[in-house]
Amino acid sequence: MKDILEISNLTKRFGGLVANNNISFAVKEREILSVIGPNGAGKSTLFKLIASFLHPTSGEVRFRGQRISGLAPHKVARMGVVRTFQETTIFKSMTVRENIVIAHHLRSRASLAGFFLGTSTAQQDEEEFARSADEIIDFLGLGAYRHEMASNLPHGHLRALGIAIGLATNPQVLLLDEPFAGMNQEETKRAIEIVRGVRDRGITVLLVEHDMPAVMNISDRIVVLNFGEKIAEGTPKEIQENPKVIEAYLGVEDTAIGI
Repeated sequence: MKDILEISNLTKRFGGLVANNNISFAVKEREILSVIGPNGAGKSTLFKLIASFLHPTSGEVRFRGQRISGLAPHKVARMGVVRTFQETTIFKSMTVRENIVIAHHLRSRASLAGFFLGTSTAQQDEEEFARSADEIIDFLGLGAYRHEMASNLPHGHLRALGIAIGLATNPQVLLLDEPFAGMNQEETKRAIEIVRGVRDRGITVLLVEHDMPAVMNISDRIVVLNFGEKIAEGTPKEIQENPKVIEAYLGVEDTAIGI
């Protein structure tokens, strides 16, 4: 498989604080790669750098060979690198279907004026967005909640809606921010199936997560950060046996990193 995303010598400083220090790794097409590390390791900053919500102090991110560091986040998303958020992108006063239809507008062909005037291009966009939204709803098993207000969704289905909103933008790389946080065992099992299903659609998945059993279950490869630096990279088995990773997680239960 080819590399779809390249992170090269990425560094981010906030005054005297070095949040990320000279981090490099590549993400292959159609793989699930997880970024893990203790609290304060720099995972969230790295995610923001990759999605261009932050600009690096030095280093760069390349998507299919093209530098995306420094571009506006919406331009990076239009190119195909899309970051989902936990709940902040969901309109709680709208239905599940309405939320997903609205998310499609990132890739609309018609202008804002075109939608206001109801041009033929805008009408074609709306028809395509509605069809695509229904397909995504069925794919994620949200059919029974299609017309439910987002504010009424159970926690696991609310996370699924967040993924649906990401899929509506037609991503090539989907960055998931703690997709299993706060879920019970059954919800986590279903969420893992959803993420695998996303990868099976041809989408590369990069995720930050604290649920180590889920990470070990779902990941093709794992990158480990500690104090802003990459300390390990490899398969789940390699990460579980890596002395630097075990040392970084000292003070927590062994099961936290799956050993």
